[in-house]
Amino acid sequence: MRNPALRYHRYQNVAYQEGIETSHSKELKALEEVLRPLIVFGGTLAATMLVGLLIDRLLRYSANKHPGMRLANLLRRIQLPLQALLGTAGLHFTYPLAQLELRQDEVILNGLAAMAIISAAWLTMRAADAVAENTLDKYATRTADTARVRRLHTQLTLVRRIVTTILAITTAAVATLILFPNLRTLGTSLLASAGVIGIIAGVAAQSTLGNLMAGLQIAFGDSVKIGDTVVVEGEWGTVEEITLSFLTVRIWDDRRLTMPVSYFNSKPYENWSRGGPQITGTVFLYLDHSTPVRELREHLHKYLRSRQDWDGRNANLLVTDSTPTSIVVRASMSARNADDVWNLRCAVREELINWLAHNHPYALPKIPTAAAPSPALT
Repeated sequence: MRNPALRYHRYQNVAYQEGIETSHSKELKALEEVLRPLIVFGGTLAATMLVGLLIDRLLRYSANKHPGMRLANLLRRIQLPLQALLGTAGLHFTYPLAQLELRQDEVILNGLAAMAIISAAWLTMRAADAVAENTLDKYATRTADTARVRRLHTQLTLVRRIVTTILAITTAAVATLILFPNLRTLGTSLLASAGVIGIIAGVAAQSTLGNLMAGLQIAFGDSVKIGDTVVVEGEWGTVEEITLSFLTVRIWDDRRLTMPVSYFNSKPYENWSRGGPQITGTVFLYLDHSTPVRELREHLHKYLRSRQDWDGRNANLLVTDSTPTSIVVRASMSARNADDVWNLRCAVREELINWLAHNHPYALPKIPTAAAPSPALT
């Protein structure tokens, strides 16, 4: 019969060894639980950053190899949204490998999916901007017609804003449904009453929808374009920005006149760039009846020949009206564009008045200032 004490001693040794092994296994398991997420998440982020940098280097190489093509250089703007898209999408697919087994696993996965969708929309907007800018640059180099370039610029700007708005609304809706799955039932209920809601929204947003349609008409109807010189509400300026709801005119003194786009489809305005940039300017002078009109006309032609902003198409000086105290003299001259004609009008007005003051001062209008005789005292 075996010794009970020896058997007990052996039992203690076996339990001790098993305790040591259990402790080691627990430590290894804890270490694995820490290292596995670090390896999975770190490796995913490193791989996505490497892919993003590789794409950026390829675009840079293409831009340096083909300097005349700007598209590759413009597409380098997508690096930040591309890195965000690759990172969130990679973490979304590799997250189960980390085996975190948290209660918020589903919430985290939904959050990563929503961030990936937002990053994809951001990437699409950046890429569309780059393609639009490259298209405009290529078109501008192929044609010398500035009116067509401004028209394409206006159309691309408005189409880009429409696409951006629709993409942003769609992305926000999809991301919200992913983050909050319970809203899907609510969305199904709302779709049942979409007709009534659509009618109410249409009535409430009538002015907004009107401006939207007016913006589309301006973009594709070619009535006014970015860069056109217009006269609106008595103000002369250049169209600086056109959006889906308003239009901004930069006035000659750098003030900005902001107006709804529906204004340009409902009220008259002057567009000096319509039909070509060439324009004819006028200067009116109110002079005495003794003015030597023929000599004044000859001096006008002589002065215009010395001006670089006169395009040489036409110039004239005529007496357009006569009153008991003065005559109205109109000087007309042509220029290449609205900016040149404005400078030319100011210069011609100043030159003709100075010439008359030095050579024929009697031709300038006179205002009687003699004192009226006092009534006789009785």
